[in-house]
Amino acid sequence: MTRFREFLAGLLTLVLLAVGLGIWIRLPWPAVLAITLGLALWLFLTRSGRLAREATRIGIAGLPQRWGASLVIVVGIAGVVGVLVAMLAMGEGFKATLASTGSTGSAILLRAGSQAETNSVIRRDQVPLLATLPGIARGTDGRPLASPELSQVVNLPTMAEGTDANVQFRGVGPAGWMIRPQLEIVQGRRFTPGMREIVVGAGTHQQFRGLEVGNQLKLANQLWTVVGRFKSGDSHDSELWADADVLGPAYQRSAFQSVTVKLDGKDGLARLKAALAADPRLKLDIETTRDYYGRQSEGLTRLIRILGTVIGGIMAIGAVFGALNTMYAAVAGRAREIATLRALGFRGLPVVAAVMLETMLLALLGGLLGAALAWLLFNGYTVSTLGQNFSQVVFQFRVSPELLWTGLKWALGIGLVGGLFPALRAARVPVSEALRAA
Repeated sequence: MTRFREFLAGLLTLVLLAVGLGIWIRLPWPAVLAITLGLALWLFLTRSGRLAREATRIGIAGLPQRWGASLVIVVGIAGVVGVLVAMLAMGEGFKATLASTGSTGSAILLRAGSQAETNSVIRRDQVPLLATLPGIARGTDGRPLASPELSQVVNLPTMAEGTDANVQFRGVGPAGWMIRPQLEIVQGRRFTPGMREIVVGAGTHQQFRGLEVGNQLKLANQLWTVVGRFKSGDSHDSELWADADVLGPAYQRSAFQSVTVKLDGKDGLARLKAALAADPRLKLDIETTRDYYGRQSEGLTRLIRILGTVIGGIMAIGAVFGALNTMYAAVAGRAREIATLRALGFRGLPVVAAVMLETMLLALLGGLLGAALAWLLFNGYTVSTLGQNFSQVVFQFRVSPELLWTGLKWALGIGLVGGLFPALRAARVPVSEALRAA
């Protein structure tokens, strides 16, 4: 019965620690700042706090004699923070790339109920009807700024390994360039309507072979000439562009998949929605391009965040055990020192606080090291992964200040848990027993 109670007590302790660690990691920075200020006031304004400060100073002074053991904590926590921040930076980079695609001034129309272009169909006879609807801006020539588009996934060899990977081959209408003014031709020229010509996104050019201006690609058993390279700073950088009226017949497409339009003023979206609802021939859904592309990133971003948290949590458990072993050994090695301090009047609380502060300092160093490595190695690092349409999306890791702050909170949380039990042990050992053991 006693063992069962001890087991339940231990299990309850672990659950409480896990809950406390989860709460700590989710705390906003004002709450962390308030806790830090409260601790500082206690250390400098109370007698027990001053004793804890002096005991901490003595412990820190002895760190050079225990540098090997201390390094275990620093390196272990640095590894946790580095991996965690890198994983989350990948999700943030993917999300930022898609979130920056599109704007509130343009909208995309899909077949009603479609979640993405890949499962949408818009008949060609519907396009002229769309062009007459209110809410769509017009160009200087008086024509509506509406681009009927289709998307085809093609295989190209990757730059790194030469193996085939999916690339989005987008066919756009003449208005596609005016609807997306952020696209800039950085080499060559735009494709000529009616010709089998391709312009290549900067990200695709960087990640795949054979996309230099002037090269020819064999796609759909036809030769296509690369005539230009563009840069947009968003997910369109991961695409190939061609004339939709040429791409469609090449892949035996008799319909479009989407229509992207430039909205006419702030109420353009509302007017266009009302017009679509009033015409039974046009069973289409509409949303801003910013909302559409932002929604496309949600699933993968959530998955990456979950994986990063799980992997970081598993590594954190290992780091906690490393910190526990190290600090237990440090407490045992300093038994005489701690016993002497307690004999001089240092009660349990200052001793516990001293051991905890020493562990937290090592954890902070590990967190700073891991965050610095993650920022130096991964911030701006370019990779590609499958997007919602099963083609590669090229994006950059984004190590933001928020992610670095999250990594540091994880580090301090690991230090808190790793130093708690050794600190309690140091405060509970009787002075006479500690002096004899030393």
